[in-house]
Amino acid sequence: MNTPSKVTAQHLQRAAYLYIRQSSLHQVFENTESTERQYALRRRAVALGWAEDRIVVIDHDQGQSGASAIDREGFQRLVADVGLGKAGIVMGLEVSRLARNCADWHRLLEICGLTHTLILDEDGLYDPGHYNDRLLLGLKGTMSEAELHVLKARLVGGVLNKAQRGELKMPLPIGFIYDEEDRVILDPDQQVQQSLRMFFTTFERVGSAWSTVQTFRREGWKFPKRGQAGSGEVAWQELTHAATLDTLHNPRYAGAFCFGRTRSWKDIDGKQHVQILPRDQWRFLKPDVHSGYLTWDQFLSNEKRLLENQQCQGGARHAGPPREGPSLLQGLAICGKCGRAMTVCYHHRFGRLSPDYLCQKRCIEEAAATCQRIPGAGIDEAVGRLLVQSVTPLTLEVALNVQAEIQTRLAEADRLRRQQLQRAQYEADRARVRYMRVDPDNRLVADTLEAQWNEKLRLLAQAKDDYETQQRADSAQLTAEQRSKIMALAADFTTLWHSPATADRDRKRMARLLLEDVTLRRDQEIMVQIRFKGGAVQELRLPIPKSAWALRKTKPEIIAEIDRLLDSHTEKEVAQTLTERGWHSSAGNSFTQRVVHTLRFSYRLKTRLTRLRAQGLLTPREIGTMIGSVASRVNYWRLTGVLKAVKTGSGNGYVYYKPSEADIDLIHRRRLERTQKKVHNTQASL
Repeated sequence: MNTPSKVTAQHLQRAAYLYIRQSSLHQVFENTESTERQYALRRRAVALGWAEDRIVVIDHDQGQSGASAIDREGFQRLVADVGLGKAGIVMGLEVSRLARNCADWHRLLEICGLTHTLILDEDGLYDPGHYNDRLLLGLKGTMSEAELHVLKARLVGGVLNKAQRGELKMPLPIGFIYDEEDRVILDPDQQVQQSLRMFFTTFERVGSAWSTVQTFRREGWKFPKRGQAGSGEVAWQELTHAATLDTLHNPRYAGAFCFGRTRSWKDIDGKQHVQILPRDQWRFLKPDVHSGYLTWDQFLSNEKRLLENQQCQGGARHAGPPREGPSLLQGLAICGKCGRAMTVCYHHRFGRLSPDYLCQKRCIEEAAATCQRIPGAGIDEAVGRLLVQSVTPLTLEVALNVQAEIQTRLAEADRLRRQQLQRAQYEADRARVRYMRVDPDNRLVADTLEAQWNEKLRLLAQAKDDYETQQRADSAQLTAEQRSKIMALAADFTTLWHSPATADRDRKRMARLLLEDVTLRRDQEIMVQIRFKGGAVQELRLPIPKSAWALRKTKPEIIAEIDRLLDSHTEKEVAQTLTERGWHSSAGNSFTQRVVHTLRFSYRLKTRLTRLRAQGLLTPREIGTMIGSVASRVNYWRLTGVLKAVKTGSGNGYVYYKPSEADIDLIHRRRLERTQKKVHNTQASL
């Protein structure tokens, strides 16, 4: 099997390839004897007839696992050169050095058999083209793969055994450390503890990860983070959304031990993939293993709230955090036709945002028509009135709890900022000590330490200013006068609910304390079914709000009054009369002649002229016929007071009352007198 007769001149004409590999960098530095044994195979090649310069050593894969050929550049080069017929012999200390995967090993055997390439290990020389040699090499490859499986099973079994007991030592998140007996305890740094407790308290209060980040940034609070690997130091930085989610989803903060939260694998290209598993698929989960910053029930409640807050998920979104918009039932409205959650859209009405509740799930997913669209302003007002009536008996207790919560929150925030100030003072003192201990003549080091000391002093001064500024702001947040106002509002919850200082988000939070959901259905009227937290149900029936054009429509009583006034007034006089009475149009504007004219035309009211003509008044032409004069001379007799007239509008138009016989005789007599006088004056001039 291992006789030199297998080596032929054809083999010697090609190069001898020596493949060297260690599975890990630790083995490369520690197991040097194995590496020496692999390099010693060069002497075997020389003994078989290969010259030193014909031996190619491939040692690019040091520190690489042999479980797969992916990412093993040296092995891939070896297979390529063997396939091209460049190799006469392939040498390796043992099969496991070349490959621990049967697929890679048998592929190499197949190529060696086709190119008549020999294989040499510590036990002997083999020709893959011979059946017996190939059978033996195949068995060695199978045993090598099985050995890898056994080794891995032993290691994984030990890890799983400790994980099952909850004793596996794993990297801990910020806020925890291991003591001398490898037990998990809270970080002794009080600032770290206080920051994490403030973090979870803030999330419970504001209800969303993003609002928690906003609160920390607005208040100027820092969040701890592990420093450089192995340093053990804590770095302080601004809270980020990613850090917030990681902290909220980590069960370690609830004192639980977990193992197997993710599943990882490599694809055919060698790319690593990691999948986060749901909690019911975790390998091990043991609550209450060590001390934590919140209870397991609080952790589950936080997980549920985060799930509800998700805007993109497979199932229907339940509620989500309360937003800034005025929609009271945001996240609580349910469609009474299809049972799906309704979304909110806003539009401007009379200069304010007005909500509409919209069921558009099928519209988005199936390109179907919108199920329902219901105006929400009236619904919010009705539900708000109902909540005010329901909450009133409990307002005193609520006010006391709010007052205590504000005081507690301010005290915790002040303690956290004071700890930040203490840490800044400690850093400055430590920088001063380092500077004082340095040799003054060593200016290269002394200058650097002096600059670091100055920087720490600057940060300390800034921390003091921030602390004093925020302390003044906190002390101004709740004065004695404000406490009395809170107690006064306790007796009148209606004032608190309708106060302009109460934010829409706060109203939504108060509503969610009482309401489970609200079902809306639009038919001839709007049916509102309100389900309270305790299970009680109350139903309201509201009229459908008028459309925009209907809201802008002038009230019938105004049109009737205009119609009545037009009997005896011009359009300008009608506008003046309505304005003096304090009346306004549907748009809230004062009446003008143009507005009155438009309303008269739109509602087909009779004109002023038509009304006067119906009363028997005559036009100038008709009067001229009666008195035997042209129409242009009629206005003269009106000015002289002989004819009585009524103005028809804002211009110079008039209609006339029918003159009596005496009036007509007077006109004829005056006209005759004027003619005689004119004749007399003419004769006198001649």
